[in-house]
Amino acid sequence: MRVAVLADTHAPRFWKSMPPAVAEQLTDVDVILHAGDVCVPSVLDELTAYAPVHVVLGNNDGPDVAAWGAPETLELDLDGLRVAMLHISGDKVGRAARMRGRFPDADLVVFGHSHIPWDTEHNGQRLFNPGSPTDKRRQPRGTMGRLVIDDGVLVSAEIIPVS
Repeated sequence: MRVAVLADTHAPRFWKSMPPAVAEQLTDVDVILHAGDVCVPSVLDELTAYAPVHVVLGNNDGPDVAAWGAPETLELDLDGLRVAMLHISGDKVGRAARMRGRFPDADLVVFGHSHIPWDTEHNGQRLFNPGSPTDKRRQPRGTMGRLVIDDGVLVSAEIIPVS
């Protein structure tokens, strides 16, 4: 299973329409995860043209994004891999223990908010933040994530520069 991971698209301020480099990464995916701060549901409509979308609410998302189907947290099974999603994971100090406590059965926790790409593993749980494709803040480039899952195993996770 091929998975695209996005967060912090912040439309329409930063995401006027889908950036071509993001669209290029979506052409062969089976599912798209968005870790919040979509800001307008039209972004989710754009994404669903490529693959089914799972999204969580960010601190800048309103009732219209919630009505689209975004809960505050989400736990799902992707090809046997137990995935948890939320927008804000808190400070990096203590993050691993905090996420293990909050999602004890998750193999992978996807989050956003900081706009800083993050990919680490702790005690068998992978923590993954794709960064932001459109609002890079202090990062050198805008980024998104790509995952490959096979029969419950996270085969690969990568941060992809898109700007």
